[in-house]
Amino acid sequence: MKNDLKVFSGGSNRALALEICEHIGVPLSPLETSRFSNDNLFVQIKESVREKDVFVVQSLTRPVSDHIMELMIILDALRSASARRITVVIPYYSYARSDKKDAPRISIAGRLIADLLKTAGANRVLTMDLHADSVHGFFSIPVDHLSAGPTICEYFKSRLDLSRVVVVATDAGGAKRAGWFANRLDTAMAIIDKRRISDSEVKQGLVVGDVAGRDAIIFDDEISTGGTLVSTVNTLEKAGVERIYVGATHPVFCGSAAQRLAASSIAGVVVANTVDIPEDKRFKKLNVLSVAPLFAQAIQRIHTGESVSALFN
Repeated sequence: MKNDLKVFSGGSNRALALEICEHIGVPLSPLETSRFSNDNLFVQIKESVREKDVFVVQSLTRPVSDHIMELMIILDALRSASARRITVVIPYYSYARSDKKDAPRISIAGRLIADLLKTAGANRVLTMDLHADSVHGFFSIPVDHLSAGPTICEYFKSRLDLSRVVVVATDAGGAKRAGWFANRLDTAMAIIDKRRISDSEVKQGLVVGDVAGRDAIIFDDEISTGGTLVSTVNTLEKAGVERIYVGATHPVFCGSAAQRLAASSIAGVVVANTVDIPEDKRFKKLNVLSVAPLFAQAIQRIHTGESVSALFN
């Protein structure tokens, strides 16, 4: 059956794609990407995919537009090469943040990208920890939605005394996600009263919940500018929290986010490798957990027609 399975990778997170292939036991299939003199992208699939079950790994990370365009051209090339089924594996779907019309005359870009993926040739999507559950409904093709939550929970279970831990949501919108983690770890939960002023600036108020004298784990789906986290840390310290840890799936680390976190009083930051982190954005308190085994299992189950949801039972 593995002879019919092909895995390709765009340029956003080749290391994760290679690790996924290692767990599956297949080589990463070759493709060539280059640019013409006018800056147009050129993609050529370097082996036959006729009647094959093909998976393409690409996170929507910086430069996002370039990686989206590269992905679209790869999908179109695979479709033209008569691939039997094309599953796009998007560990980090950045446009999931654009899930609603919260201002006049704007695009719901999360839905637009979903439509473009289908148009380009995708028959199925495999992704992880979407920012908003509603994004799942933007796709008119099957979507398998994985979570790094269990992996991150196991990390904290093996290293912390959970009897003195409280799980913290950075705002009311993240309460459902934090509540899942609190149930998984069997700990108490608290919520921060937050008001977002802009993309990079937030204003926080009271802590709803008992946190004084306890260790806190802040859970979120991604770390972008780090502004919310730094504000949350300050709020929790004023409320009497002792040690503060952070768990998040996607380490986007925009601008000086990594430096801000490294300089903060956070005891540890735990993330998944859905986003490739360059060396200049790695710091001592950062722990990166691999989700390649989970993606590999999901790909094998999709290939053989088994249940993907069974992975979380």
